[in-house]
Amino acid sequence: MAMPSGSELLLIFGIVVLLFGAKKIPDLAKGLGQGIRSFKKEMKDDEAPPPTQASSVETPKQVESSTATIVESTPHDHVKQA
Repeated sequence: MAMPSGSELLLIFGIVVLLFGAKKIPDLAKGLGQGIRSFKKEMKDDEAPPPTQASSVETPKQVESSTATIVESTPHDHVKQA
């Protein structure tokens, strides 16, 4: 299907003016523009990853150094070298 030429576009515009009136056309154009803008915004929101919730992430707890266990060596741990 080919694009309409200049004279065909004028004929279509004339029919629209007759159907809706000259005062309604700016309102129709404004509504159409808002609809397109809203559609584009929703498309961007769908492509963006969902925001992460910082409150659900827990930080790891640090182990205190005062609870270290001392291991004593026993006599069989040492190996004599000859």
